[in-house]
Amino acid sequence: MKYGSEERGSTASAAFLILLLAIAASIAAAPPQKSVPKTVQVVIDKATFTDVKVALKVGDTIEWVNKDAYDHTATAKNKDWDVEIPAGKKAKLVLKKAGTVDYYCRYHPNMTGTLAITPTVPLPPVPAAVLRRQ
Repeated sequence: MKYGSEERGSTASAAFLILLLAIAASIAAAPPQKSVPKTVQVVIDKATFTDVKVALKVGDTIEWVNKDAYDHTATAKNKDWDVEIPAGKKAKLVLKKAGTVDYYCRYHPNMTGTLAITPTVPLPPVPAAVLRRQ
């Protein structure tokens, strides 16, 4: 007779399926994680902008750090922004538009850089059934 082993197998399978469904339901009900804006430093040293090696999004902040003994600017070629960075000081810029932006220093035009800015992903609407459960 195989009834005992078949029953144990189908009971274990049913329990496993219920566990998977419970995990999936809890994941679906969890609130989506919001992207937190970050601050990224671009250091100016020896008349050179450091490269930005992290992904940038709209809402992130660029903190320009001028280590040189003379003033610089970070000026967008598309004229979206123009930041003055005095010698030995810092300046900040909040990124407001997505796209690739080439920039330069107005005082030293050979100083150039590029920022690749992606749009922030809007959070999806929360289904009414999830709201009712809370």
